[in-house]
Amino acid sequence: MGKTDYVIRVSDGPSGVDAAAWDALLAAQSAPTPFMRHAYLAAMQESGSATAATGWNAHFITLHHAERLCAGCVVYLKDHSYGEYVFDWAWASAYQRHGLPYYPKAVIAVPFTPVPGSRLLASDGPARAALLQAVQAWCESVGVSSAHMLFASEPDMQAATAGSWMERHTVQFHWHNTSPGYSGFDAFLHSLNREKRKKIKQERRKVADAGVTFRHTLGAAISEADWDFFYRCYAQTYREHGNPPYLTRDFFGRMASTMPEHWLLFVAEREGRKIASSLIAVGAISTGDSGTFDPQNRVAYGRYWGSLESVDCLHFEACYYQPLQWCIEHGYLRFEGGAQGEHKMARALLPVKTSSAHWLQHPSFAQAVQEFLEREGAGVQNYMEHLEHRNPLKQAASPRTAGQS
Repeated sequence: MGKTDYVIRVSDGPSGVDAAAWDALLAAQSAPTPFMRHAYLAAMQESGSATAATGWNAHFITLHHAERLCAGCVVYLKDHSYGEYVFDWAWASAYQRHGLPYYPKAVIAVPFTPVPGSRLLASDGPARAALLQAVQAWCESVGVSSAHMLFASEPDMQAATAGSWMERHTVQFHWHNTSPGYSGFDAFLHSLNREKRKKIKQERRKVADAGVTFRHTLGAAISEADWDFFYRCYAQTYREHGNPPYLTRDFFGRMASTMPEHWLLFVAEREGRKIASSLIAVGAISTGDSGTFDPQNRVAYGRYWGSLESVDCLHFEACYYQPLQWCIEHGYLRFEGGAQGEHKMARALLPVKTSSAHWLQHPSFAQAVQEFLEREGAGVQNYMEHLEHRNPLKQAASPRTAGQS
């Protein structure tokens, strides 16, 4: 049996994949994140957050050689486009107008988590290419209209391009520390132009003058009561927008028990009562075979927030200034602010181009989408260049350079 003679397995859930082998493979990738850990993906399904009933039907496709896991990814069959943050509603509408079904479709992504990172876990380039070929063959066999790999890493995109998948770009906003790191939040403010520095000081002062203070708790030290309060805030934010929360309380309970080291909770208090909270994910996997997380490779991710009371600028303090201050104090290299949000640039989160790859089974629609993506891509590039001229730093660096790890 040659190296490329892989045994392909398809499992209907994470229980069909060895957790230690999966995490070790994840650790060897160029852009690992906590959100591709076996425990995270398992919690999504087992908590009832991302299941067939909610439109996320998981299938783990893995490649093995001599019983060794060589490549793997999770593919979700979906009957909607919610919770993805790369929008294809117009494509679905076009299919419908022509009497063709767009759903079910396949998505290679982390549910509800627009964080760039490795999607095709592989021991090497050939294994990654073979995995993508296996995914496409499986998609053809089950009759989906299309497959979409969202917020993918550079090696993933290279494999997709080689496989004739179509490339698409969106823009996120990330904060980067200096080297050596800022000595404190004031030093960070000093790096900004006068207008942005003044704006941040004013916003922070409004929160402080309202009598709001913050405390933060990391990892296993987060109490059950604080998890309960956080979820109350998180769910309230969704309900205010007329939607049920994507994630269940049980999901966060599983995070507390299986991945506590990756969570940082900020709680806002006023007059002795808790009024708001934000939850940040921290940490990135080290390279190597251990599957452990290296505290020296320090990245933080803005994830969830909610408030029970209205305070001017509280959102900015809870979701940006408190996390950035913590990142500076703890020597973190990067803070990713999540999907969209040009307003983040005023808080020194600079634009970064993110990538996804798309395969459509219908040739005519594939051609039409390719032409659309070429036009959209030119627009994204123009947008990036426009944002570059609005860089809030005194000595502005290129956003495209800033986006590199």
